Amino acid sequence: MWLETTVTELTQPLVLRETNLPGVQLLSRGKVRDIYAAGADELLIVATDRLSAFDVVMAQGIPDKGRVLTQLSCFWFDFFRDVVPSHFLTANVREYPAAFRPYADQLAGRSMLVKKAKPFPVECVARGYLAGSGWKDYRATGAICGVKLPAGFQESSRLDEPIFSPATKAQSGHDENLSWVETVEMVGLAAAEKLRANTLSLYAKAREYAERRGILIADTKFEWGLRGKEIILIDEVLTPDSSRFWPQVGYQPGRSQPSFDKQFVRDYLESLHWNKQPPPPPLPAEVVEKTSEKYRDAYRLLTGHALH
Repeated sequence: MWLETTVTELTQPLVLRETNLPGVQLLSRGKVRDIYAAGADELLIVATDRLSAFDVVMAQGIPDKGRVLTQLSCFWFDFFRDVVPSHFLTANVREYPAAFRPYADQLAGRSMLVKKAKPFPVECVARGYLAGSGWKDYRATGAICGVKLPAGFQESSRLDEPIFSPATKAQSGHDENLSWVETVEMVGLAAAEKLRANTLSLYAKAREYAERRGILIADTKFEWGLRGKEIILIDEVLTPDSSRFWPQVGYQPGRSQPSFDKQFVRDYLESLHWNKQPPPPPLPAEVVEKTSEKYRDAYRLLTGHALH
């Protein structure tokens, strides 16, 4: 197992930046996830503690980040199990194919066995508040992804109705927002309508739940895949990496909001004279720990119990 060895580990949990599973086929390493073949029809997805900011992977990992991403996704897969089908099978290492079981120390709590599916080539974003690229689009055009909005909204304003704002899946750089017409051209009308309906349905259900737990879900990104002729929910679901989670207490339109994600890292990096190209600058221990704390807080508030 590849573990960070830095002085900060004297006071922090061990950090897994990269998995090493000899004898198992590694299919890809993304910015955060390592994906392995698990037979003809299944995959093993491992969420590491890697963190990217401004599309650059940091040299240090964030303690517990991968475990939060996986265990929170598992929570939501179960939460939505009666609403939409998903690719999730199990997160119990004892139920994985035999080749993975010797690596339980790397896999426990941060991996899931899933069914294969063909991902749709669009990010399915639901927005309930004006933030990020949605806020930028609104200021420039009065619309988001071609959806015209009333005048007078401020940054972080709650929208009258959540909107579906799909985006491209950029292999490098940032995703670009898509219009409805562009989305239909990419996936077809029937699939586009289903993706929109599913995305908004899940967002509405999750938003109502999260508000009872003290969290506002400003926006979130869902991934969908095709398995046979069935559209299923895949990848990660409603995590701090795929969503903007704001504390309900203190929410006030007209400014940016504190969030349960890597904002501490972004804020620190913005304070430096860094060109946002590799190699990244080292992160101070307090920035790493504060970011880890925010991920754990999001998990605890949403699930009702501490990360285990």
